[in-house]
Amino acid sequence: MPMRQVWMPFGPEDFGGLPAGLAGQVYDGGELPGDPGEVELYVLPYTFAQATLSVMARMPRLQLVQTLTAGYEHVLGHLPDGVTLCNARGLHDTATAELALALTLAAQNELAHFLAAVRQGQWSPRWRRGLAEASVLLVGYGSIGQAIARRLEPFECTVVPVARHAREGVAGWEELPELLPRADIVILIVPSTPETVGMVDAEFLARMRDDALLVNVARGVIVDTDALVAELRTGRLRAALDVTDPEPLPPGHPLWDAPGVLLSPHVGGMSQAFLPRALRMTREVLERFAAGQPPVNVVVPGRPAGAPSSSLSSC
Repeated sequence: MPMRQVWMPFGPEDFGGLPAGLAGQVYDGGELPGDPGEVELYVLPYTFAQATLSVMARMPRLQLVQTLTAGYEHVLGHLPDGVTLCNARGLHDTATAELALALTLAAQNELAHFLAAVRQGQWSPRWRRGLAEASVLLVGYGSIGQAIARRLEPFECTVVPVARHAREGVAGWEELPELLPRADIVILIVPSTPETVGMVDAEFLARMRDDALLVNVARGVIVDTDALVAELRTGRLRAALDVTDPEPLPPGHPLWDAPGVLLSPHVGGMSQAFLPRALRMTREVLERFAAGQPPVNVVVPGRPAGAPSSSLSSC
């Protein structure tokens, strides 16, 4: 029986060898390592390029696409019909939660002010807001949202989780108009969907209390940038953003020098935790595929993944 072809951003040696029946090639957007027409399983690189997405149109035997990102909206326009798509749910929980906490702590503890003063050789003490006694509205309560909530617990703040659908201990989105005016900090960690794009608009921001902090570790398109800039310029709200719209920010964009904003360049998943966890996840994906077992973290179901393509109709 011929070996089943897998393309992935890692070499077989990174796993100590591939499961029986699989042959792997490394592809990260550069020169094609072989014939894409033979590929049945494709693990996308974490930092994807147009080439890594468009090549799927040349993979008629493709059964399963695995992302190394939790978000997958960038793949949908390139996914061939009938192909299963899985995301990396759980892979980035720790790193993204750490960054959300770091951004929140930095903003609440006036670190930007202190660092700027130090660079100028100034001793400039001032009162800090801090996290203790603060009310934190956590908008999005999937695996990353829950990881953020766990890390907030020791800081003696009140965490109010909000999800699309209410459940015990978790408010629903319909309660946001009542909850926003009570929150000192609003952390966004919702996926990018037609429902969430632009959900943080001028009305949403206007309901936030004066001096509140907006933390976005989700996607930039969740927030109406113009509306946020308008609030920042008045000094009424503050923001700590790992993601922006547009992204990356072009030169001269008003967010660069907006007052009260702290920026990081979309690094939520970029930490030392990524590689070992990505390798473990990829290894599990390969083993399940080789054994004919159903994949996990399916976000777009397709034909049964894992069965030899010769038993399937062509796509």
